[in-house]
Parts: sequence; structure tokens; C-alpha cells
Amino acid sequence: MTQKKKFKSGFVAIVGRPNVGKSTLMNQVIGQKIAIMSDKPQTTRNKIHGVYTTDEVQIVFLDTPGIHKPNSKLGNYMVKAAESALNEVDAILYLTDVSESIGGGDRYIMEQLKKVKDTPVFLVLNKIDKIHPEQMLPVIEKFSKQMNFTEIVPVSALNGNNVNALLDTLSKYLQEGPMYYPADQVTDHPEQFVCAELIREKLLQQTREEIPHSIAVEIESMSVQSNGLVNIGAVIYVERDSQKGIIIGKQGALLKEVGRQAREDMEKLLGSKIYLELWVKVNKDWRNRESLLKTLGYREE
Repeated sequence: MTQKKKFKSGFVAIVGRPNVGKSTLMNQVIGQKIAIMSDKPQTTRNKIHGVYTTDEVQIVFLDTPGIHKPNSKLGNYMVKAAESALNEVDAILYLTDVSESIGGGDRYIMEQLKKVKDTPVFLVLNKIDKIHPEQMLPVIEKFSKQMNFTEIVPVSALNGNNVNALLDTLSKYLQEGPMYYPADQVTDHPEQFVCAELIREKLLQQTREEIPHSIAVEIESMSVQSNGLVNIGAVIYVERDSQKGIIIGKQGALLKEVGRQAREDMEKLLGSKIYLELWVKVNKDWRNRESLLKTLGYREE
């Protein structure tokens, strides 16, 4: 009789400079969108827990905010969230953009990673679709001179290239353990949180310059009617009246488009028809107001 394989599980942090594809990797692994994506730095503000489960392993991923030098209370919170994640996981994926040279941000993160004791650190070279294969070896050599990595795995998070190989390698380093979440659960965040993040993603994609960091979204109400329609009411907070005008857009066009796109994603997420109402409110300097940051879910744990 063949012995049944022991079930393994563990928590894995994905760290890296802002904009290297952490959320893209998480969504690729999970197979659906749970972390928002945008070309703006510091898009991820909370540690997002994504859950990957097979018959043999469960990996709970923490997609941390990009580690950077903060310039507001919100920025401070984001960096603390990312750095605290390093001390509470079974493995760390350090994600880099292989098409960019090593910068100060990378060195800063590697210094933080060197302080972590006994946890395997994988160097994940992302965006391999952007370079010629011959360019890979010099990049690996440069990183290897900076730090000793447990494993080095090149991937394309966007196209899924080598992502399965990364998961297989990662599984080898996990210990025998329980299934923390039901097999069909892909995130531990409440639906309200993910819906708020989807609205914020659309706003980031539709707006430019100073707007992205001045936006917060709160789901004020969420209810299901007898016919299965889900009613969602959400407030978009900005810091200035001028930003409110930009977000509403000419004759409400931008806000309408944001609502349409967010609703489509929410319907895929919840598997229900959705009626979405959006309001825009000015809340001056909300990023430095602790009471509001707590209301919006930015709590130090």
C-alpha cells in the first residue's frame, strides 16, 4: 500500500519595491483577481491574504505594500505592515523586475531581508518576457553578490511562465501542517474590502498624477434583495475640492465609467447582479488622521 503524502501548509510573504508585479503574481497564482493592479507605485496598502490550495499543500500569500521610505502616517503604516510580515512567515518571495537595474530601493529591502533569521528567501526574477534569455545570467550574478538566496526562480507573473515551477519549489520548503482555510476560499478578506479595492483600482486607472494617493474608498452599505440583486453603496474620499471635481469628471462621466468597470469586476467576484452607488466626499488630509485610517482598515496589528 502506498503511503499517503503528508499535507503541507505555510504563510509566504511577497515583498519587493513598488510596481514590480507583486499583485500580478498573487492573482496569477490564485487564478482570479483579489489584489488590485495599477501602474502607480504603492497601489497595495494592506497585507492581502491570498490562499492557494491543492490536494497536497495550502500556501497563504501575504501581498505586502511596497517597502519604501514613508512620508505620511499612511506611508508609515504601509512600511510597518510590510516589514512586520517578514517576521511571521514560513518563506519570503523577494520579487524584482528583471528589466530594471538594481537600485537603492532593492538594496534597502535586501538589508531588511538579511535581518530575517532562519526563513528561506527566494529571489523571484519577474518580467522575464521583457528581456532576452542571455541577459538573465548577469542579473542573477549581480543579485547573488548582494545576498545569499535559498532559491532563484525567473518568472513572468503576467503570462504565468514558470509560476507553477515556483509553487512546486516553494512547497518543498514548507512543513507538514493543517489546512488553515477551506479548499475553495481564495482570500481571507471580507467581500466589502475586495469591492472597495476594485473601485480604488478603477480610480487609479482613470486618474493621473497626485490623485491616486489622495483616494480612499469605504463601502458604507451592502445588502442583498430577495431577487438576488446586491446593492452596494460606496464613498470615495479625497483630500481637496479640486480632486472631487476631477473624480466626478465632466457631467459625471469619469465617475460613471469607474462605477461601470468596478461593477463588472464585482459581478464576477460575487457571482450576482450588482447595483452600485458611488459618492465622493472631501475629507481634508485623511492620510494623516489616525481615526479615519482605522475606519478605512489601516490598523497596526
